[in-house]
Amino acid sequence: MKILFVSSLGGHLEQLLSLKPTMEQYESYIITEENSSTLKLKEKHSNISFIPYISRSNYLSFAWSFISIIYHSIIHFYKIKPEVIITTGSGCVLPICLIGKIHGKKIIFIETFSRVHSKTLTGRICYYLADVFIVQWEELKKLYPKSIYNGSIY
Repeated sequence: MKILFVSSLGGHLEQLLSLKPTMEQYESYIITEENSSTLKLKEKHSNISFIPYISRSNYLSFAWSFISIIYHSIIHFYKIKPEVIITTGSGCVLPICLIGKIHGKKIIFIETFSRVHSKTLTGRICYYLADVFIVQWEELKKLYPKSIYNGSIY
């Protein structure tokens, strides 16, 4: 089974990489945003690919970056052909989740550990896209009634 693990950089990526035991059980691929810190991951993960970093500094650069991410997501999706997409967010994961959903792939979304009492924007959207929606705090079950809580992934 091919599984695509996708997230933005920072804490989302750290949470995603904590799923390494699961990654080792399957034919796994990782996609994250490209910057100087994530490029170093190539030394540890031969199966990692990059999408452009989303700059939220102004609307024009954000729009251009998001269009670029859609393009790269399409390329990576057809190259990898995953059966399952597992993501910890944030916004840069939306295109690949939408592409996967359109193609009937299973989507597993893990809401970030940093949210205890409120939803993320990506979580609000992916709640309706995901086949499995996982929260890491029991309190979030109230906000996401169909979610699964089994503790944190750390």
